[in-house]
Amino acid sequence: MNITILGAGAWGASLGKVLHDNGHAVTLWDRNADLLTELKQGHSERLLPGVKLPVDWQTETDFQTANSGRDCLVLAIPSQFFRDVAAKLKGHPGILVSVTKGIEFETGETMSRILLAQTTSDKVAALSGPSFAREVALGIPTTVSVASESDATAHTVQGLFHRPEFRIYRSTDILGVEYGGALKNVIAVGAGVSDGLGYGDNTKAGLVTRALSEMRRLGVACGAQPETFSGLSGLGDLMLTCFSKQSRNRDLGERLGRGETMAAIQASHPKLAEGYPTARSAHRLAKEKKIATPIIDEVYAMLYESKNPKLAVRDLISRAFKAED
Repeated sequence: MNITILGAGAWGASLGKVLHDNGHAVTLWDRNADLLTELKQGHSERLLPGVKLPVDWQTETDFQTANSGRDCLVLAIPSQFFRDVAAKLKGHPGILVSVTKGIEFETGETMSRILLAQTTSDKVAALSGPSFAREVALGIPTTVSVASESDATAHTVQGLFHRPEFRIYRSTDILGVEYGGALKNVIAVGAGVSDGLGYGDNTKAGLVTRALSEMRRLGVACGAQPETFSGLSGLGDLMLTCFSKQSRNRDLGERLGRGETMAAIQASHPKLAEGYPTARSAHRLAKEKKIATPIIDEVYAMLYESKNPKLAVRDLISRAFKAED
């Protein structure tokens, strides 16, 4: 197939490499011409250190040229810019695959819902699961999920990406796959706070377990299936992001736990991890749906209201006792 990756960051480039290795004609689109030039050189120590990249894939800065005549578009666009890009794809006849993990603040919508509304396409899918970009690009065995309301579309995308070292499962619960992939980033910030405060494995294990119930409650209220949150895009991605030192979301939380302010963190790293905007979106969505999300609420308070991390932990632990759900 002729496939364009929209967004040539580390995740977009690593998935482009998977598709290229599978024999597809891959074009990378990005507004940043210097980044595309770098990716054409066969390596990018800034994005994917130590990874050998293709030199014969195409690059393009013109949006219309990049998308014209393509069988499939893979959208690796940050969630806050996703709607603007999706709006330009109305009427595109190809398969549209979102690989972005986020929730739109104003609407509470996932990226697939934005794609469906903006493009009127009936071939929309979402790919998510426990997968750091560099490990995927290095060919380290990885397992993820692709979901679509159309099993035929999910099956096609499964075939596009599947490799011996990149196993793809499919699902028709696209909302469950997307809400799991987005919400786990918020929880990972909380896990990082636990690390930054110097707490141990007991603390983090309890946090992650209770967070999974929280994610499931909110996801189901938004139309997802509960069992999806026990799968790769829920529990699998949650474990990876909360426990790995490679996680940018966990690192953001760790810095908060060590006493850094959000202003200082943002000054040193203007491109914050996806858990930062998603915490705001998830907090608003939970209030709208009237769903109890105490962990998400405390992460939001630390990120946006400058709440002291130790106070956030105390308030979580001192909540009224209840039965486990």
